[in-house]
Amino acid sequence: MYEDGWYTAFVPSSQAVEDKSTVSKHHRRVSLLKQPNDHSEVESAPSDGIAIISEEAVGLGIPPPATVARRAKSHSDFYDAMKSQLKKDLGDGCIGKGAHSTEIKTELDFADWYHGLEFELEDSGNEEYRSYRDQLLVTESHLDSLLTSTSSTLDLLNSLSASFKSVEAQTTAFQAQCEGLMSEQRRVSKLANDIGENLQYYNFLEPITRRMNAPGAGAFVRGKEYSEMLHALDRCLEYMRCHLNHHDAHTYRSRYRLLLTRGLTLIRVHFVSSLRDIASDVTKRIADRQLNDTTMSALLYAKFRVGAPELKQIGHEIRKRVVPIQGTDAGGEVEYQSLMNELYQNYSATRGKLVIPLVRKKVSEIAMAPSTAKDLIAFARSSIGYIRGVCVDEWALWREWLEGEEGLYDFLESICEPLYDHLRPRIIHENKLVKLCELCTLLQTRYMHDQDDDQDPIDASQLDFTPLIQSALEDAQTRLVFRTQAILRDEIENYRPKPNDLDYPARNQTILLSGTKSREPATHGRKYSATTPTEPVPKTPRIVEEDGDMEEKDSRWGFNTDAVFQGWYPTLRKAIWLLSKIYRLVNSTVFDDLAHQIVHLTTVSLHKAAYLISTKQNATDSQLFLIKHLLILKSQIVAFDIEFVTPEISFDFSAATNTFWELRERGGLFNPRNLLRLVGGGLLPRVVENMLDAKVELDGRLREVINDFTTSFATRVTAPIAEKAVAKGKFDAGTAVKAVQDTIQKEVPLLRRKLDEYLTDVRTKETLVGAVQDLVTENYEEFYVKYTSGPTKNDKASRKGKGRENETWDMDTFAEWASGVFGVDRAGMSGMDDESRSRSVSQNGSM
Repeated sequence: MYEDGWYTAFVPSSQAVEDKSTVSKHHRRVSLLKQPNDHSEVESAPSDGIAIISEEAVGLGIPPPATVARRAKSHSDFYDAMKSQLKKDLGDGCIGKGAHSTEIKTELDFADWYHGLEFELEDSGNEEYRSYRDQLLVTESHLDSLLTSTSSTLDLLNSLSASFKSVEAQTTAFQAQCEGLMSEQRRVSKLANDIGENLQYYNFLEPITRRMNAPGAGAFVRGKEYSEMLHALDRCLEYMRCHLNHHDAHTYRSRYRLLLTRGLTLIRVHFVSSLRDIASDVTKRIADRQLNDTTMSALLYAKFRVGAPELKQIGHEIRKRVVPIQGTDAGGEVEYQSLMNELYQNYSATRGKLVIPLVRKKVSEIAMAPSTAKDLIAFARSSIGYIRGVCVDEWALWREWLEGEEGLYDFLESICEPLYDHLRPRIIHENKLVKLCELCTLLQTRYMHDQDDDQDPIDASQLDFTPLIQSALEDAQTRLVFRTQAILRDEIENYRPKPNDLDYPARNQTILLSGTKSREPATHGRKYSATTPTEPVPKTPRIVEEDGDMEEKDSRWGFNTDAVFQGWYPTLRKAIWLLSKIYRLVNSTVFDDLAHQIVHLTTVSLHKAAYLISTKQNATDSQLFLIKHLLILKSQIVAFDIEFVTPEISFDFSAATNTFWELRERGGLFNPRNLLRLVGGGLLPRVVENMLDAKVELDGRLREVINDFTTSFATRVTAPIAEKAVAKGKFDAGTAVKAVQDTIQKEVPLLRRKLDEYLTDVRTKETLVGAVQDLVTENYEEFYVKYTSGPTKNDKASRKGKGRENETWDMDTFAEWASGVFGVDRAGMSGMDDESRSRSVSQNGSM
């Protein structure tokens, strides 16, 4: 019995389990897997029974957690647990207590008790499993209920999804129907709007027609509504123009155009009537009493400025419809342009009636004034200044009344007519070229805008007086060109020189004795000579007047004109004077033509004078005279920028015509030989250059006279060894060379003296002497080569080195000797800068 107590002590009875479950029915025993392995804890704490699983979770619909029965860790542990239980039972005074606690007296009682205890132990051991089975059954039931609920929920969701799909299909169909209805509504609304918009352009015709044709329609021209009405007409016309396919579009368009013309005509009538009212009031006040200038200006200008802004605004309604519109017919614009022209014409006529009589009276007073009655320049300056002031005032008033300048300058030209009536006859009767030049200068510099000055354009807010004074300038330039041609014909081309003009070289001696040694060109202020001139040279052409005083001093330069021009031939002096006067006063093309004529005729005149000098003196004076004056002319025309003139080329068919007539007269027109001759030379026309460029002609003539001068001198001094002298029977080379040497030594000082009489520039003189030396050396080289290479060689011909006087010198010896005799300053010539060298070569005709 003691031995069976350990089992009952270790396995608690079901009652004990029930009691513990009542204490804590929501907790289960901790799993053996989570129990600690510490033996001390097992010994100190007695083993409790397996915790009862909580059943409350089943009521909540949640399956209880599964628990695993605790088992003994080892046999020693089991023994210790039973030992402690028996000690506890002995201490309590009972061996076993259970459901059948009876007193054991016999073995049967013990067997009964033992079987009962065994049953209780078995029942207690299976209690936990039964409880776990019950939990599983509850969980199964719960899971079955969850599955049933889930199935019903899925069935419900499926039904809801099917319902949603049907609703979506119905909604889509409804949306499509609504969109169709909205589209139809928009189409109908747009159609209604289009019909209404199109109808407004047609409905506008009747009310505006009644308004335009109503009595007193011109009374509301200045109102803002009138401008809006014209703008509506423009829109209607533009609509009809863009929709010509509409019914009756052409009819409505023509009617609207008539209405627009009617409206613009009312503006023109109102503008003209207002202008005439102001003009009649001003005219009446002027006629009533004599007014001073201030009152007159107030009436003529201040009175007209009062209503100008309003009238300009309504006049702008016509102007902005004059501008052609792309794609429109031109008939309407022409009609509107005529209305605008009527505004210009009426304004010009009204203002002209007021202003032109006053201008004519004032110009007549200026013309009869003592200071301007006989002086063309004084009259031009006073009258043009007055006219310009009037034009400026009228230009400003015009811009206050009207827009645009289509008729402005025509009106201003009518104001300038009184000036032309007085100025043109004076210009025509003016014979002094100086006065005409002063007039052209005055007009160009003071009253005209420089057309070549692109950096200073004309200000649009200022009056351009150039077109108004252009006719007066053209009259003055025409008269200036006519007088220039007359002077060119009378005083250059047909000039008859006086004996004193051809008295060379005595004229040079007279000039040298007077102390004037400078012959520098008046165009430049640079030094061309090593010799300082006695008078300063101006930087710009400064020529004495036709009847000017030769002793007059230039106040600007302190320049004595007599010192420079006294030695010039009269035609050269007149030519430079003409060029300096007309330079920049006429058109560049006209000036180039005149300049080429002047230079050409001056060159011809100088050649005539040189020919006359050669008949009285000798060829050397004639050539030096021509060289001097051609060099002066060449250096002077550089300052005038004479452009190159292309020669006028023509074809001369006279040779072909003459050949035809000649063959016809001879009867050999169809002879092959004659036809060959005709094609070879007679049929082709001859090219004729009518005019040679003046610069080219001048360079050619200068080169020609320089070559003639150097050739004549070299030929004269080398005459003893010339080809003709050598060809004679008895020719002594040594004597001939000695004669050449003597002649050179005699003639070179004379050459330099002659050059000093005509020229003052050292480089020019040295260039001429050097040219003569080179030509003499060439002649001697030609002689020496022929002499030494001929069939009869002379033993007296010297070789390199110093030759005796009776020998024929070699080329190097003669060249060295000639260089010493001529004494050309080669070092000074080579020391010139490039500019001076090029100028020197140019002055000497490119020898």
